[in-house]
Amino acid sequence: MTTKIIEKTVFELSRPGLTGASLPTTDVPEADRSVIPGRMRREGKIGLPELAEVDVMRHFVKLSTLNHHVDKGLYPLGSCTMKYNPKVDEDAAALTGFASLHPFALGGFSGGAVEVMAQLGEMLCGIVSHDAITLQPAAGAHGEFTGLLVIRAYHEKNGNPRRDVILPDSAHGTNPASIVFSGYKPVQIKSGPDGLVDIDALKNILSTETAAVMLTNPNTLGIFERDVKEIAAMVHGVGAQLYMDGANLNALMGIVSPGDIGFDVMHFNLHKTFSTPHGGGGPGSGPVSVKEHLAPFLPVPVVVRDENNEPFFDWDRPDSIGKISGFWGNFLVMVKAWVYLRMLGSEGLREVSEWAVLNSNYLLSRIQDYYGLKYSGTPMHEFVADATTLKEYGIRNIDVAKRLLDYGFHAPTMSFPLIVPDALMTEPTETESKASLDAFADAMIKIAKEAAENPELLHRAPVTTPIGRLDEAKAARTKVLRWPIPDDL
Repeated sequence: MTTKIIEKTVFELSRPGLTGASLPTTDVPEADRSVIPGRMRREGKIGLPELAEVDVMRHFVKLSTLNHHVDKGLYPLGSCTMKYNPKVDEDAAALTGFASLHPFALGGFSGGAVEVMAQLGEMLCGIVSHDAITLQPAAGAHGEFTGLLVIRAYHEKNGNPRRDVILPDSAHGTNPASIVFSGYKPVQIKSGPDGLVDIDALKNILSTETAAVMLTNPNTLGIFERDVKEIAAMVHGVGAQLYMDGANLNALMGIVSPGDIGFDVMHFNLHKTFSTPHGGGGPGSGPVSVKEHLAPFLPVPVVVRDENNEPFFDWDRPDSIGKISGFWGNFLVMVKAWVYLRMLGSEGLREVSEWAVLNSNYLLSRIQDYYGLKYSGTPMHEFVADATTLKEYGIRNIDVAKRLLDYGFHAPTMSFPLIVPDALMTEPTETESKASLDAFADAMIKIAKEAAENPELLHRAPVTTPIGRLDEAKAARTKVLRWPIPDDL
């Protein structure tokens, strides 16, 4: 009520010719007070602490600087694509017509929102050369699960439910979990000495019991699977499907289309590739696109267009695996991705991939003389260095990671993939400038030199942060999940 009175006052003040004598009062009229039930009216002071606005603002700004975030500095988590996201996308998602839209309204009362979903799906399918898509999955792993259920329904429809799903030893950790959850048995295949799928090993385990092969391309080492067309032919030869984990699509857009090189189904990570900040639990979105033969099995409803080109929710899909998400998915994430795609266009998306690959290779060229590199193939948008070169000084990757905090950087992804000892999986993304990359490279080089000259410094790092090196084992065993922290900890 008071807010409305203030808004009215501001409006009155903006009128031309208003004099001081005629300024409206901000007191709430008795007529307006009467609409508030007596039991809900405050009789006395609230008793809240009184603080100046400047003190409150400085408090929260200080808190924000204690956390590392992509607005503050480089966040080179490999495979996670923690890139800067344009604020215009956030502004679009905050528009009242989107942000205040009730999920039930999308069932037929908000054509604009459904049009956004339809266009987004069409653009995503165009990028990867697929024929149909569901926007329902709420994250990448949810997309994996959905895609595998679609594959399962396809095989069951054909009278052969099958048993196994093959994946490389460098696969994302969610891949085997999704395989098990979808009712299949994961079968691991070792990578070759070049970090790529061993074609001969794959031939030996492919069979008519194989439901699918799951690949990430580029793989988690950042290396493109150059034999993917041969792999696709082998997989299809036994009646299986080829699934692509789209976590690394940031390297391919506008350059290579997964559908054109044999992938039947894949999931996107809108929260990695298409401009939604992620981390800290969400929000995410993992749409799943498929080739035409898998389209009947997508979750209901699917956004399609009628004979007048108007979008609508299609529930009449008898072979569908059913609904896999509350309502229609994370809609505001879709809005951000839609704005991002419309803003960049096809040429802009290609530049995103080209800059991601260029930045990654430039950064690797700066630090490769100081860190190990188990797989030496030319990477694309990310690379996996390691701290094995510092082992003789008693330094591990965690020491490098902690010391980076003292230089104002977040660490790369540590100890993944598991096939690289002491891994430092690094993805600078396309949004970092050369100055930013050079600053990070300088810090990494300086840390490598410190390892030889003063290893104890790295063992104590970080030394400039409000909280120093934690006892990792104790932190894992004694979790503090409440506030205030008990005195005995």
